[in-house]
Amino acid sequence: METSRDLEITVISGEGLRVGKKNVFVTVKSEFSCNVKATGVDKEGGSFPAWNEKLVVDLPMHARYVTLQVQCKAFSGVKVVGEAKVPTKDFVGGGFVPESYLRFLSYRLRDRKGEKNGIINISVRVKNSPENGAVASCSSQYSRRPWTGLPPAAGNPTNAGVVTGIPVWCSYQV
Repeated sequence: METSRDLEITVISGEGLRVGKKNVFVTVKSEFSCNVKATGVDKEGGSFPAWNEKLVVDLPMHARYVTLQVQCKAFSGVKVVGEAKVPTKDFVGGGFVPESYLRFLSYRLRDRKGEKNGIINISVRVKNSPENGAVASCSSQYSRRPWTGLPPAAGNPTNAGVVTGIPVWCSYQV
């Protein structure tokens, strides 16, 4: 059973950073992982930096979010400009499109006080997602099963209705 997968995040750009300084870069870290990846430093962008850098991070199967931090190199050290926690449900599972599809996403950055401080634009693709539903999310696991049912009762007017339902699984403690 897989315990993690590779997540390809392209950090595209930032918009409206209130710091307005140069030497801005982004760090990417998934929940429950010690592995931190970073872009190069944008020295010219100021409030509208551009990186266009592809980073591959390890995404544990049970991770709920990926943290993006925009940081600034200053004379006194590194300062966090803003942070966004990206929910993994935005690109893993859901059943609407395969996990390996490229998604373009934008998130609001918040500074340490929780105030808005710009937007970060990224693209995300799950590189080695489980394709057979063995460890996939519920919706994608069951969407691969063919729909089955009983044929309508021919010539019997008492059984001419249609019944629909949603399966519910409960785990009872006995």
